[in-house]
Amino acid sequence: MKKLIALVGFIVIVFSCATNPFTGKKVLNFVPNSQLFPMAFQQYGTFLKENKVIAGTSDAKTVESVGVKIKNAAERWLKANGQGDYLDGYQWEYKLVDSKEVNAWCMPGGKIVVYSGILPITKDEAGLATVMGHEVSHALANHGAQRMSAAQLQQIGAVGVAVATSGKTEETQAIFQQAYGLGSQVGVMLPFSRSHESEADKIGLILMALAGYNPEQAVFFWERMSAKAGGQAPPEFMSTHPSDATRIANIRKLIPEAKAEAAKFGVVFK
Repeated sequence: MKKLIALVGFIVIVFSCATNPFTGKKVLNFVPNSQLFPMAFQQYGTFLKENKVIAGTSDAKTVESVGVKIKNAAERWLKANGQGDYLDGYQWEYKLVDSKEVNAWCMPGGKIVVYSGILPITKDEAGLATVMGHEVSHALANHGAQRMSAAQLQQIGAVGVAVATSGKTEETQAIFQQAYGLGSQVGVMLPFSRSHESEADKIGLILMALAGYNPEQAVFFWERMSAKAGGQAPPEFMSTHPSDATRIANIRKLIPEAKAEAAKFGVVFK
């Protein structure tokens, strides 16, 4: 049984890799857009019905305007790099939702929500472009599908633990299952999430630069976010996000690359 599980996992990994067009890296992904997008669109619609959408205000118009610029930047970059059909099936929407929560997200397929609680921290279009570029990048890099794929492989591993401990007491099996869950969460799933965050930072900087926003402004946004958190974030090894200091340091290193990429499209910053 254990050999069978290992074989299934091997087959899934070997035959379920896709290429991230922004990095050129092979990534695990066996959840197709044809399956993922309808679920995302349905959840997005449900969310909008259950929450207060702000429409017609200057803030709502700014969210849509910046969102369209980020979308256009992604389309330009993908088309220039021979990936013009990569966004097939995307149905872009940009909504501002009334909430004190400091957050924003983009579902697979281009469904974006910005919470009003983050606007005092974004402050201006460049800050908002930092946030929206980052969140759109999660969708463009198929991070949602990768997380789902990893979770399914994690389930395969859990089955392996159950088989290995069969015949033991229920208490022993429970201990092994708990240990496996903690070990896989800290050792695999959380670093996987941190790598996604760092990757979205990199792609997001390129998108905001292509959209005409100086990527140096991203540093100021994340400094404001750090000040807002007031040092209350968990230790980095237990977090799904890089620490504020790590993130800001990485962004500073990536700014020249983002500017250089934007320059290829005639967007130059002094």
